[in-house]
Amino acid sequence: MTDNNGNENATHPESTPTPKPGAPMPTPSGSAKPSSPAAAAAPRPGGPRRKTESPKPHAVKPAPGAAAHHPHPVVVPSVSDPSQWGRVDDDGTAWVKTAEGERVIGSWQAGDAAEGLAHFGRRYDDLATEVALLEARLAAGTDARKTKTAATAIAETLPTAAVIGDIDGLTARLQAIMEHSDEAAAHAKEEKERTRHEQTERKEALAAEAEQIANDSTQWKVAGDRLREILDEWKTIRGVDRKVDDALWRRFSKAREAFNRRRGAHFAELDRERAAAKSRKEELCVRAEELSGSTDWSGTAAVFRDLLTEWKAAGRAPREADEQLWRRFKAAQDVFFAARNAAASERDHEFEENASAKEALLHAYEHINPDADLDAARSALRELQEKWDAIGKVPRERMHDLESRLRTIEKKVREAVDAQWRRTDPEAMARAAQFRERVVQFEEQAAKAQAAGKTRDAEKALEQAKQWREWAEAAEGAVSQR
Repeated sequence: MTDNNGNENATHPESTPTPKPGAPMPTPSGSAKPSSPAAAAAPRPGGPRRKTESPKPHAVKPAPGAAAHHPHPVVVPSVSDPSQWGRVDDDGTAWVKTAEGERVIGSWQAGDAAEGLAHFGRRYDDLATEVALLEARLAAGTDARKTKTAATAIAETLPTAAVIGDIDGLTARLQAIMEHSDEAAAHAKEEKERTRHEQTERKEALAAEAEQIANDSTQWKVAGDRLREILDEWKTIRGVDRKVDDALWRRFSKAREAFNRRRGAHFAELDRERAAAKSRKEELCVRAEELSGSTDWSGTAAVFRDLLTEWKAAGRAPREADEQLWRRFKAAQDVFFAARNAAASERDHEFEENASAKEALLHAYEHINPDADLDAARSALRELQEKWDAIGKVPRERMHDLESRLRTIEKKVREAVDAQWRRTDPEAMARAAQFRERVVQFEEQAAKAQAAGKTRDAEKALEQAKQWREWAEAAEGAVSQR
């Protein structure tokens, strides 16, 4: 058997087109039963014709984002009614109706006319399914250029296709696919370019952030974690132009390497500083241990304060060594200060006893009375002072009261001594004696002048003697009042 294209064995299954994925498999031409009731009831040649549209295969509209998960949208095929679009004569000649009229598409000899009509209708359904797949691909935005090429190829075969169905409708659908493919391709290109631009900006931002971290950050752990996050995010970004992507990757890699070098240098320097700190603190431990047995409480305590200042300035050694060295240093320090505290406690007890002794001493000598016997008072005061110094120190809080009471006794004796000295001052007594001598001299001059009849000279000498007598009495009075 031959079809309209001159192909032989049109009735053999292998002569039918291989359906696309998702298209229904055609029933072999030798099938005893029609593929549908409509095919079985197909009118004979010359019978009345009804102009009704056959149902068309349709694509399932993808949900938003479905194209990303299903690059080939699922197509649900429907079976057409070939009797509306053609016929198979009793002699096996197969016809199809188009807008240009009827044309022969082949010959059917493998069964009755209804089976032939069903066979050519199934071949049309296969073809319609392919078109529906192309429509679905175009709607999903899947490679419009390839979709147009496939639609063009199918459209070129339609004028000679050995199928019975709505060829004009299929032609219009293919034409629409080809017309919209260019628009879809342009849109896809624009979308691809927009996506490329957005993804490029994302990588540029990540590269810039990595460079900022590499140049400025000193939060080593946080920055290292962030660079790993940037790398993970970088791997998810697709669609960047290869040359641009390579250039951005070199920027990111260079920044990451710079950060790693800077971090490595930092920790290497930190290791050196910690090693130096460890050595310095070991020296301080040795000095502290040497001083731990000292009994120079004040001086050694000051040295320990200086050692602690040096310890803090030395910096941190490696953690485990730092903690061990600190325990060693503190142990030596504790030995010294424990001994000092024990000595201080003993000293405080001694000071309390000294205070009690001085209290008793004050009670014993507070009866001193210099007005009654100045020499005895002075002797008693010397004894008091000697015993006071021999007793030693007292608690600080009692020192002022005890010293004040001692100063009171000392002041009473000192004032009595000063008063006696003023009364027996040799210089004052000598001046008073000189004044008396001058009085005697002027009285003698007055007597001589009177004897010589020099009354006026005598009166003048007596007047001067009177003046010197007053001065002598004043001087003697001053001495006696001391």
